[in-house]
Amino acid sequence: MSISRNIILAALAMGLSLPVSAQVKVGVTVSATGPAASLGIPERNAIELAPREIGGQQVEYIVLDDRSDPTAGRRNFDRFVNEHEVDVVIGSSTSPISMALVEAAGRSKTPMISLGAAAAIIHPMDDNRRWVFKTPYNDSTTAASTIEHMRQTGIESVATLAFNDAYGESWVNEFTPLAEAAGIDVVENQKFSRTDTSVTAQVLRIASARPDAVLIVASGTPGVLPQASLVERGYQGAVYQTTGVVNNDFIRVGGQAVEGTLIAAAPLVVANQLPDSNPAKEVAQQFSMEYEAEFGDGATNAFAGYAWDAVLIMQAALEKVLADHEPGSEQFRTALRDAIEGTENVPTTAGPNTMAPDDHNGYSKDAPVMITIRDGKFTLAD
Repeated sequence: MSISRNIILAALAMGLSLPVSAQVKVGVTVSATGPAASLGIPERNAIELAPREIGGQQVEYIVLDDRSDPTAGRRNFDRFVNEHEVDVVIGSSTSPISMALVEAAGRSKTPMISLGAAAAIIHPMDDNRRWVFKTPYNDSTTAASTIEHMRQTGIESVATLAFNDAYGESWVNEFTPLAEAAGIDVVENQKFSRTDTSVTAQVLRIASARPDAVLIVASGTPGVLPQASLVERGYQGAVYQTTGVVNNDFIRVGGQAVEGTLIAAAPLVVANQLPDSNPAKEVAQQFSMEYEAEFGDGATNAFAGYAWDAVLIMQAALEKVLADHEPGSEQFRTALRDAIEGTENVPTTAGPNTMAPDDHNGYSKDAPVMITIRDGKFTLAD
């Protein structure tokens, strides 16, 4: 019997645990079911492509479904921390769920990279939010791009129809003063729920205000309802939406009603149409090729990109800290948080990312591109 086997048997006989090499543990909570499933499923798919070894260290991904529910998302986070002792959390898919996790991230000192878009997830900076980052562009960034397109196309008045949650509120709060500063009158603000089956009352009020354009602030397939209702009522103005609807399920469900929709969005879904000068083109094309090889032609969407960009940012930070710190401790999580905050020019599908103590999003103001839906496909707007 070999000496090493004798040591193992002796340790087992004494009830001792043998040392195992530490591995990085990543908790991932996404909305794979419920109203936000069209966001969470592609995000979960992207995690399947994530590297299982970074910086010479094994990486384990623990993926849980929060069912589009903030309470379930919080339970998932607690499980990550208490049962799995994760080093970092990615998620959740929506702003309301991500907002519910911010306090838990700060209390447990666990870095978190959100896939929700609301600026309120990371602003204003405080003891909890210093542990939280996010990959979708800030609302102010895409709102400014939306307003610039409206200004260039002669829009003088606009109405908003937004989710009555953190995502909708954050977007409208950013959009309204920017629009007014650009000389665009905001003539009506209406709200609706993700689970509503009718928005007739809201659409009638908007129609009576006769705006040149309507901005719908929604995510996933629930964003179809207000636009379809506007079309049914004969609205002829421009319809803008937000990055929350940039997936094929929105087009599939919306059909002809969503043709011509305008969206300031990340470049990923139009990667092959981008000019070579766009700094996101190479990374976006590479990810799109890999994602569609696994999940089918045309499967690429913004939400898969948000998850992939979280992985890229996490990977860049891990490569900095793994040489000097061992996973599984508060010291490691703190070093990882600091490394994420210190990342510079990380190539992502949304463009180069540079975080800072006062900017936990890290994208430049000119990163979004204006896209539209033409013949049932996302395409660069003219």
